[in-house]
Amino acid sequence: MRRSLVRLSQTLAHNYSAEAATAQGYFAGFDLTEAQIQLQDSAHRFVKHEIVPNAGKYDETGKFPWEIFRKAHECGFTSSDVPEEFGGLGLDLLTKSLLFEQIGYGCTGVGTIMMVNDLAQTPLILAGSKYLRQKYLSPMLEDPHLAAYAVTEAGAGSDVAGVASRAVRDGDSFILNGSKVWITNCGVAKWFFVLARTNPDTSCPASKAFTGFIVDADQVGVTIGKKERNMGQRCSDTRAITFENVRVPMEHVVGEVGGGFKIVMRAFDRTRPLVAAMATGLSQRALDEAGAYALERRTFGRRIADHQAVSFKLADMAMNVELARLMTRKSAYEVENQRPSGNYYSSIAKCFAADMANKNASEAIQIFGGNGFNTEYPVEKLLRDAKILQIYGGTSEIQRVVVSKNVIRSLSSSTSV
Repeated sequence: MRRSLVRLSQTLAHNYSAEAATAQGYFAGFDLTEAQIQLQDSAHRFVKHEIVPNAGKYDETGKFPWEIFRKAHECGFTSSDVPEEFGGLGLDLLTKSLLFEQIGYGCTGVGTIMMVNDLAQTPLILAGSKYLRQKYLSPMLEDPHLAAYAVTEAGAGSDVAGVASRAVRDGDSFILNGSKVWITNCGVAKWFFVLARTNPDTSCPASKAFTGFIVDADQVGVTIGKKERNMGQRCSDTRAITFENVRVPMEHVVGEVGGGFKIVMRAFDRTRPLVAAMATGLSQRALDEAGAYALERRTFGRRIADHQAVSFKLADMAMNVELARLMTRKSAYEVENQRPSGNYYSSIAKCFAADMANKNASEAIQIFGGNGFNTEYPVEKLLRDAKILQIYGGTSEIQRVVVSKNVIRSLSSSTSV
């Protein structure tokens, strides 16, 4: 199986382009290209054979799923949006969402590892110099290396402008000091994308106050914390990290000095559809598990699927999946094409899909009854894994803030005409 996936990863970039996808119009005929269908099918087989049978043991032990990640790397799944000029597939966001829905179906913990690995690379793809791209992106295609996205701090989660880490100019370098928390891939990353304040003036607008840097994990002054014990997605390596007088050369600045906040916001715009895709995959898994169980379990002489109370739950779960999937794909299309409404749709997709993943997982447990509450069955893990989808990448509350501001602005504009 893996050999066929490797062949696919080598040819996919030549069979598919964002321009071809745009020409077809996803929301005219809803058709995927042949290459996208091939990727979807290959990812499904990978998930079925490599992730689903092994996710439980990694959840139980909390160990990093190196075996799965290495095989995903062989298939070209771990750096799929790296430009072709550096050896990547250069996939557009909608195509990546197809991949991440499948990965989320198998295990959103594995999906988070891969997504954050991509997230750390995104600033380099968006604004990195040729030197940084060649130094940090190309090696990740050759070997199964990981990167981490070090932005979140104890006082700066959804409020990115609250980042307190500082980087002070010192000749042809910056001296970086500060701490980050909840950093995915922290203990296994080769390097970090780090956001720090470079303008000490608190009145300076966020768009000019922060700068993005690439920092090697083995650099002097970098201290990695202990692995956190989380409720779900336990295979994902989450830790705190401290930077103490870390010297960062000027050539490791991503984009322009002072332009880091904009880069981070653009990176998050591209991440939300992927979180939504993973949430949709988890919702589909919950439906499939609950549906299979409902066809087998019998009460009062009938399959529980034939009881209206259960069949209506399955119907609601199916509607949740379909609506989340449609909004996820629309948001990916809008963001990829840099439309002004991209952040609006990506916030809707992330919020709705994450909320529905939690609802579907909870309903799956209800259909399983007492068995659903037991670790011998797969659905309790789905609920534990689903919760973080409403928190990371911008909480569901923050997504509602974004959506409400867009709605109010639109209503104000229409009433003033």
